[in-house]
Amino acid sequence: MAKEKKQVEQITDMEVDFAKWYTDVCTKAELIDYTSTKGMFILRPYGYAIWENIQKELDARFKETGHVNVAMPMLIPESLLQKEKDHVEGFAPECAWVTHGGSEKLEERLCVRPTSETLFCDHWSHIVHSWRDLPLLYNQWCSVLRWEKTSRPFLRHREFLWQEGHTLHATAEEAIAETEQQLETYADLCENVLAMPVVRGQKTDKEKFAGAERTYTIECMMHDRKALQGGTSHYFGDGFAKAFDISYTDKENKLQAPHETSWGLSTRIIGGLIMTHGDNRGLVLPPRIAPTQAVVIPVAMHKEGVLAAAEGLYERLKAAGIRVKIDDSEQSMGWKAAEYEMKGVPLRVEIGPKDMEKEQCCICRRDSGEKVFVPLAELETEVVRLLDEVHNGLYERAAKNLADHTYPAFSLEEAKQIQEEKGGFIKTMWCGELQCELDMKEKAGMTSRCIPFVQEHLADTCPICGKPAKHMIYWGVAY
Repeated sequence: MAKEKKQVEQITDMEVDFAKWYTDVCTKAELIDYTSTKGMFILRPYGYAIWENIQKELDARFKETGHVNVAMPMLIPESLLQKEKDHVEGFAPECAWVTHGGSEKLEERLCVRPTSETLFCDHWSHIVHSWRDLPLLYNQWCSVLRWEKTSRPFLRHREFLWQEGHTLHATAEEAIAETEQQLETYADLCENVLAMPVVRGQKTDKEKFAGAERTYTIECMMHDRKALQGGTSHYFGDGFAKAFDISYTDKENKLQAPHETSWGLSTRIIGGLIMTHGDNRGLVLPPRIAPTQAVVIPVAMHKEGVLAAAEGLYERLKAAGIRVKIDDSEQSMGWKAAEYEMKGVPLRVEIGPKDMEKEQCCICRRDSGEKVFVPLAELETEVVRLLDEVHNGLYERAAKNLADHTYPAFSLEEAKQIQEEKGGFIKTMWCGELQCELDMKEKAGMTSRCIPFVQEHLADTCPICGKPAKHMIYWGVAY
């Protein structure tokens, strides 16, 4: 009994303490565990399985557009990191350094990679000679290390898993098209796999990636109406190429500097999944990313034929390509229901003696709690239909949260008041000046999220300084 009580223990209500609710879900859904090294976490099998499914979806999309996977070293010589001034300054506070090899002090410090632009550039300087060598479309799946002062499961780790794409192109136009394409790849993943609506846009100069000319972003709204940066894509121009002496001979036999991009999405997106879809019973996983899409549970398993019937449903769903498991353990039905609710399994398929008599099963949806009785002859088609319905329902609910909590504001004071009273995204016009961006952060507690690709003309002037407006911009409080 003690084990059963522990497994179904109540989590903190999100309305009471959202931060505590989030941590409870991460640990009690068995996604993550803490370690003895501050700021570093263990991805438990269930949490890692979610990442594997994200990785599978993204990797297929990358390869469809001609990208190939590579592996770079994890250590960067300090002299190499110093070659691009803006880049090294941007990452200096987060760098961790290796100073000794064994018992001997190294002649040069080695940085544990916070990102790999410099490693790719060093490699490209050796292999790029002609226009025929371009484009280079590379991606790397790896971990990186950033010495964060504070940490939180998935959202801010010192070491975290991600993919980092790095590409090299003959022209600026090709490189910019690449950054836009990869941003749309991330948006497609979020909306069509993770059921997370996003705002696509460009970061301000203040918020762009260190060393980039432009940074594009997808911004997501969490259940508590805070923002989460889902993925970013960066255009570097030819600055890195010139710093690392990368050049190629074009078709006219003239020497040119190529143009570079990079783009990345990390395990942070799992935190976004939790905070977008989760509820007070635990995790709610979109079916297309769930490690287990359906769990088959025999009801009154001791009755003759029940276990065999459940095993038959399991085998049919498995043959139909559904990620399915069967729970024939001795735990109670109440324990099992709570367990799979906590883990966010989209569908629970139950069959007992009465169901067998009626040649049906009962399917319970995790998102709504709705129970439907399905004829056994229609099992496969109904499960596929219900999985799509769950995905669509989750997306629509998240899209409503985004739409209902995005507000226009026409003064700094109004923006501050809306954020304090309602939260969410605040959209205003903006003159483009850094000082106004700093004033919004200092006086209203919000950072710029992005200059959205889809612009609206809300007013003629910047609400902060009164100067002519150049853009409509989104502000918010972010994780």
